[in-house]
Amino acid sequence: MENYNLDKNSIIAIIGCGAMGSGIAQVSADYGHNTIVYDINEDVINKSKTKLFVSLDKLVEKGKFSQDKSDKIKNNIKFTTKLEDISNSSLVIEAIVENLEIKQNIFNKVEELVSPNCIIGTNTSSISIASLTSKLKYKERFLGIHFFNPAQILPLVEIIPSLLTSSDVLNQTKTLIDNWGKLTILTKDTPGFIVNRIARPFYSESIRIFEENIADVATIDWALKTISGFRMGPFELMDYIGHDVNYVVTETVWKDMFYDPRFKPSISQKRLFESGQFGLKSGKGFYDYSENAVKVIPNEDINLGNVIFMRVLAMLINEAADAVYYNIASINDIELAMTKGVNYPKGLLLWADEIGIDKILITLDNLYELYREDRYRASVLLRTMNKNNQKFLS
Repeated sequence: MENYNLDKNSIIAIIGCGAMGSGIAQVSADYGHNTIVYDINEDVINKSKTKLFVSLDKLVEKGKFSQDKSDKIKNNIKFTTKLEDISNSSLVIEAIVENLEIKQNIFNKVEELVSPNCIIGTNTSSISIASLTSKLKYKERFLGIHFFNPAQILPLVEIIPSLLTSSDVLNQTKTLIDNWGKLTILTKDTPGFIVNRIARPFYSESIRIFEENIADVATIDWALKTISGFRMGPFELMDYIGHDVNYVVTETVWKDMFYDPRFKPSISQKRLFESGQFGLKSGKGFYDYSENAVKVIPNEDINLGNVIFMRVLAMLINEAADAVYYNIASINDIELAMTKGVNYPKGLLLWADEIGIDKILITLDNLYELYREDRYRASVLLRTMNKNNQKFLS
């Protein structure tokens, strides 16, 4: 049995220096670790380093960071294009493109370089942990460590053990991430884990409403921000995340759930993805971000807004209820996941209690009656709880 030991003296390696990798590196370096950030592309490395350092300097200027704190982070991070530089690491966290084959290839290379005592983690948001470990020699030292973007700001981290992850690896990793000041929650190795599974209807049902010409994107965004208190509307958020990321996650969850119609992607988003209209990063997505773009004015009809709100919320609550029913995570962790990971105005299960499970069921059953699609089937747990007059949080 290997001796896994993660503490403040551990060297932490980050594979990939995009926004997520750089953010995780900042958290690690801030805690005091010697942190190595690897990327194959030297231009990407240089841009990432410059962006991070400029960001730290601005935080100092605004009085949010001390100069000592900024200097400590900068001094603790080493950027490299040589993968062998990670060989003495105690923990490696991969944060590269969401592609199974590419991730497996990098893990095979990492395993050849690091000691058997090194824990290997992936920041995947949707790919099965079991599939990522399939070609590794030491499968017991591998697990999911899913941060949320921006990693240096958002507190939530999903910890996802595979069926083969050792309890020591799980405990060491969770303790370390907790010590970094993050809020860790445990979830089963299920498609989308907690957040990306439960959050799918926020996007997909909103697109469905748009595709059916019930409301335009600006109106749907207005309804979910104004009536329900979401910080960003679904179309704003998809454009911000990027359809190259958001659509791929949706499609991955759908396929891994054996094409369950509740997770079915939309043609509208697929076409944006295929045409390279990724959103804010490309200048156009559901919205046009060009300099002379005409601002879309929402229809602020409160009755229409309430219909949109209840339809989307009922679908979200349905997924949260199923996550409880299938023991994917605890009620408390599910509530924390949605409020701390994606900044929902309140936990979905608390929302269900407040509105009434009976009203959520009526909304779902009316949709099912109208469409006759399995997409709108209500969770068994919702039906059982309603029958027994129960609440999630009593």
